[in-house]
Amino acid sequence: INTKTPPIGTPRRSDSAISIRSLHSESNMSLRSTFSLHEEEEDTEPQVFAEQPSVKLCCQLCCSVFKDPVITTCGHTFCRRCALTSEKCPVDTSKLTVVVNNIAVAEQIGELFIHCKYGCRAAASGKPGAYEVDPLGCPFTIKLSTRKDHEGSCDYRPVRCPNNPSCPPLLTMNLEAHLKECEHIKCPHSKYGCTFIGNQDTYETHLEVCKFEGLKEFLQQTDDRFHEMQVTLAQKDQDISFLRSMLGKLSEKLDQLEKNLELKFGEAISDFFRPVQVLIAQIFKCKGTFVGHQGPVWCLCVYSTGDLLFSGSSDKTIKVWDTCTTYKCQKTLEGHDGIVLALCIQGNKLYSGSADCTIIVWDIQTLQKVNTIRAHDNPVCTLVSSHNMLFSGSLKAIKVWDIVGTELKLKKELTGLNHWVRALVASQNHLYSGSYQTIKIWDIRSLECVHVLQTSGGSVYSIAVTNHHIVCGTYENLIHVWDIESKEQVRTLTGHVGTVYALAVISTPDQTKVFSASYDRSLRVWSMDNMICTQTLLRHQGSVTALAVSRGRLFSGAVDSTVKVRDSSEAPSLILLFTQYLSGQRR
Repeated sequence: INTKTPPIGTPRRSDSAISIRSLHSESNMSLRSTFSLHEEEEDTEPQVFAEQPSVKLCCQLCCSVFKDPVITTCGHTFCRRCALTSEKCPVDTSKLTVVVNNIAVAEQIGELFIHCKYGCRAAASGKPGAYEVDPLGCPFTIKLSTRKDHEGSCDYRPVRCPNNPSCPPLLTMNLEAHLKECEHIKCPHSKYGCTFIGNQDTYETHLEVCKFEGLKEFLQQTDDRFHEMQVTLAQKDQDISFLRSMLGKLSEKLDQLEKNLELKFGEAISDFFRPVQVLIAQIFKCKGTFVGHQGPVWCLCVYSTGDLLFSGSSDKTIKVWDTCTTYKCQKTLEGHDGIVLALCIQGNKLYSGSADCTIIVWDIQTLQKVNTIRAHDNPVCTLVSSHNMLFSGSLKAIKVWDIVGTELKLKKELTGLNHWVRALVASQNHLYSGSYQTIKIWDIRSLECVHVLQTSGGSVYSIAVTNHHIVCGTYENLIHVWDIESKEQVRTLTGHVGTVYALAVISTPDQTKVFSASYDRSLRVWSMDNMICTQTLLRHQGSVTALAVSRGRLFSGAVDSTVKVRDSSEAPSLILLFTQYLSGQRR
């Protein structure tokens, strides 16, 4: 073991071992001289020990008092940095690997007394990093482990005058006296614009006449509020940044999910329909496509008497199509300032509801606008008529209008709805309305709610009523079916992979079919006799949003801005054959 005393009053040497000759030549310096403590390179605070530390507390690699002592695999103790930067032990030349902290040695070093750093000065020898006791500085000696507690409040700690940086440097003990004589005292309201600068006497006199002094409480309250606003804004900025990052991640996941879903859906549909492709082609054939809208088609309505089809679109227009002879657009009706969301026919009048919150009345014979009614405070989502009344659905409200010629007279507003009313269907005796996970059944004459059906799968987007069932399509891809008499749910139909936007019914003496249109770009045909999907139609290039039926024909409107016409006149016998095929496949 190295028995020589480490140098006193010298800077820390390199991490390699210090020579024996150097140790010996400097071992007899005064006990009150400086002793360099092992420090990190960026830590240059002076270390002057009150008494010579024991050589046993010195690292044999750097010859300074241990800094963060650790025990290595060879059993010796070194500074952590020395052990990590040196390859071999200077005693037995074994490889150095840190094992554990030497807590006992660290505690011994912490008990050593040193001079306060404000009682030290650079050594007269001029050696870089060497220090000695300053007789004019702090006289206290303190334990190394508690130096920060003392030095943080030491009377000899240098400070600057808070009034003006041009004042000479001061010691903490002299600051109070200096402040009484300082000629650079600013008014406490200088941040508000007061330009006063003077000494203590003129400062007190100034406060008596300062125009800001009388407003200090108001100014302080304003500052407090401003600070609160800054804190709130900073928090909001953090929240916005977090939400943006989350939104970005969710958007990426959604895009990836949609791609995977489309791929799997395409594969599943292809596999399922390959053996019955010919059969499907015979059952439903697309007879044509109406093209002309400049935006998604959101609603359809058929005027059977004149073989006219009306379509409402995001382009704010209603197009009138001939479905009997020319199959062309006869006229484009303009008048709305928003998306046309709903269409309904009563007698020889067409009623259109829009995102501009209005209902427009059109004469079907002349195809002219005859009246405009400001109907709701929010978009008119759906329209239906019955018993010479028009029902309009919007946010948490259904309005009932008496039809008087070309006028609409508000009769009653139905409330108690929990969300957007996107679906309305009227029968001879009842009105059915769909909102969030709820279908309400209203008496058509008393306009009172007589029954509530609870659903699952989010908001109700579509409703259809057959002779035996109530059917609804939901936001979360599901179609629920209830018995119309008992109001008991009998089935949940699955198959769509997107919101079910529209439902339509075709009934024959032999069977009842329900058509469903979805965000997944498909139409499905459901047999209500056995509650199975008998067909899937995939001709649209965008979400299918609207359906209408007339004389065995099915009309479908979609986000691809088109309306397609399908003829089901050949379907009855083939549907039965297809159903039998599916039943055989299930067995």
